[in-house]
Amino acid sequence: MMLRGGDGVCFKMAAAEEQLSDRDRVNIATNFIMHAPPGEFNEVFNDVRSLMNNDTLLKEATVHAFAQYNMEQFTPVKIEGYDDQVLITEHGNLGNGRFVDPKNKLSFKFDHVKKEGSDVHPQEGEPAIESWRSACDNAVRAYVKNHYPYGICTIYGKTINGQQTIIACIENHQFQPHNFWNGRWRSEWKFNIASSSAQLTGVLKIQVHYYEDGNVQLMSQKDVQETLPITTAICENYNAMSDTTFKALRRSLPVTRTKVDWNKIMSYRIAQEMQSA
Repeated sequence: MMLRGGDGVCFKMAAAEEQLSDRDRVNIATNFIMHAPPGEFNEVFNDVRSLMNNDTLLKEATVHAFAQYNMEQFTPVKIEGYDDQVLITEHGNLGNGRFVDPKNKLSFKFDHVKKEGSDVHPQEGEPAIESWRSACDNAVRAYVKNHYPYGICTIYGKTINGQQTIIACIENHQFQPHNFWNGRWRSEWKFNIASSSAQLTGVLKIQVHYYEDGNVQLMSQKDVQETLPITTAICENYNAMSDTTFKALRRSLPVTRTKVDWNKIMSYRIAQEMQSA
């Protein structure tokens, strides 16, 4: 292939291509695929296929790239017979192309090319952490419904390095190819359940591609880390309730309106009656 510059000099691109090994070409193709803008994966793949002109090498490049791309992008999938979509993430990866839907307690086979789920089987989560996972699932879904127009979330409960961990993944995308832009929001939140506090870590990612009268891609990321009190907050709530709610529900003094002197309990009639009985 020849490319003639404005100064009349010919650049021999074929020679440069010959210097690339098959491994180099596979790495370049994989890099293009992994950086495909949201909603434009098929277009990028078709362009890469035309450039490589070698389906054998292309298959080698895409066998892992497709799966990695779908997991990194939090690709949503609809399982037949279930209302809520589930996200394809590394946290739900069971191996051999199977993923878990923790809310509906099932696993399924995912086709990374067609982006379809099939071969559904029951899949129970970890019993020791399921109550936490379920409570967080309900709370996060309510939050997503109120704050994301097209939001989808999947919440996992796992034991990682001996620590019970909740992982919440949120995805929201809008593809507007007729307006020459596509965008996706992703966020991932983790917290370890400890006796007195929860260590919360999060990462938020925004990716937008605008390609009318230009070609601009925005990729932004923000990391978050906080410590959330658990037991301390509960104790504080109970102390506050003791001074307010509980106090309003009980008598300050017995019916006799005098405090019981436990050192003189035997002088009370009820104690005498109990002794004689």
